[in-house]
Amino acid sequence: MDDALTRAGRALRVVLVVALALLFLVPFYLLVRNGLATEQDITAPDWTFFPRVLQWSNLTEVFQDPNLPLGRALLNSTLIAVSTTAGTVLLASLAGYGLARIPYPHANIVFYAILGTLMVPAAVTFVPSFVLVSSLGWISTLRGLVIPTLFSAFACFIFRQYFLGFPRELEDAARVDGLGYWRTYWRIVVPNARPVFAAVGTIVFIGAWNAFLWPLVIGQDQEAWTVQVALSTFTTAQNLNLHELFVAAAVSIAPLVVVFLVLQRYIVAGVERSGIDD
Repeated sequence: MDDALTRAGRALRVVLVVALALLFLVPFYLLVRNGLATEQDITAPDWTFFPRVLQWSNLTEVFQDPNLPLGRALLNSTLIAVSTTAGTVLLASLAGYGLARIPYPHANIVFYAILGTLMVPAAVTFVPSFVLVSSLGWISTLRGLVIPTLFSAFACFIFRQYFLGFPRELEDAARVDGLGYWRTYWRIVVPNARPVFAAVGTIVFIGAWNAFLWPLVIGQDQEAWTVQVALSTFTTAQNLNLHELFVAAAVSIAPLVVVFLVLQRYIVAGVERSGIDD
């Protein structure tokens, strides 16, 4: 009886997981299906799983659209996401390591002040940040799009929690060899903390790639548009080109899917080792 209940429970879990996976994949299916269809297929009252003739030419059409600089937008998003990820991981990891390991009387106060910034709505700092960036002449530049977003209090928190549980024996051995905090961080801590670096980096990369409001305000020239800003032009166009919209959306999420599939195991491992539940 117990074996039958166990098998039934496992079967129910499998069915539930499969159902949730299919539900998760529905948006991706719609992007691919409508992106390779004609306008008539998309708006037809009779739904078909896939169009009879797949319009692969839609892929080249969306990149040749003079009103949508998708290639340039993808390049801008890549540069911004990579720069933001590298800068955020570096700054947050240094801050987290310093707060966790370097003796300082007011370390907890500094840490709580950093956490306090998480409770400040982004709308409160948006206008002062824009005024500062504008006064520096960084409008429609990579500096204006990246530098104000580099530090993340959440990333600093994750790194600090991880470094609090990092084996002190490894650092003590480095001290015996004459290494200071800086060289211990680079030679001992970083190589042994790759899961948390990958996890935080993945989260920051996805957030930077999907950012919309700040790039929309700062990237005022078309040459400075990110892919999210470029996609928003479809919603304001007088004539909505549906198949181009779906193709462009599918192309824009492809890098995120690749990054997530490659680094997904590090996300779980990094959060598990960060001591976030402590």
